Amino acid sequence: MRVVGPLFFDRMETSLAELTSEIRRRADDLGYELVDIRKRGTRNRVVLQIRIDRVDAVPGHGITIEECAAVSRSLEPWLDDTQLLGPRYVLEVSSPGIERPIRWPEHWARFTGQDVHVRLPDVGRVRATIVRVLTAEGHVVLRLAGSDADVTIAMGEVRDATLAVDWSSLDWSAAEQKR
Repeated sequence: MRVVGPLFFDRMETSLAELTSEIRRRADDLGYELVDIRKRGTRNRVVLQIRIDRVDAVPGHGITIEECAAVSRSLEPWLDDTQLLGPRYVLEVSSPGIERPIRWPEHWARFTGQDVHVRLPDVGRVRATIVRVLTAEGHVVLRLAGSDADVTIAMGEVRDATLAVDWSSLDWSAAEQKR
């Protein structure tokens, strides 16, 4: 039986941090923003899920399948050459979707004033408004839905933050509603 200790997890996190930094740089060079990155799967077959968007994206005019494919084709030779994920891996490049993840400080700052769904410690999943970002401290100030009080929390303690969409306010054409 193999025991996995803290050293293994430190290496795994460092590896993901380095991978994130390099993929972010490469996406930037192609004119895209790295929105999210997840590393899953097994040691023998890693699944790398990447979500990208246009830097100037506006709701309703997101990334296309062709753009995702172009980013994937650009990353594959580098991943093959470096073997960072091993010889067998799955690379998935997709749009962040309309309820895009809020992951890094620049995301929190960009969407200040907007509603998000977040999972907070000791509270669970709630809807909140991003009031302001305290970048130097690594905190975000949120106003929980139905409350007048602001809550300041470390960004690292927020889990699964995504933009909240008011689906009833979207102007859907009859054709789109039937899909």
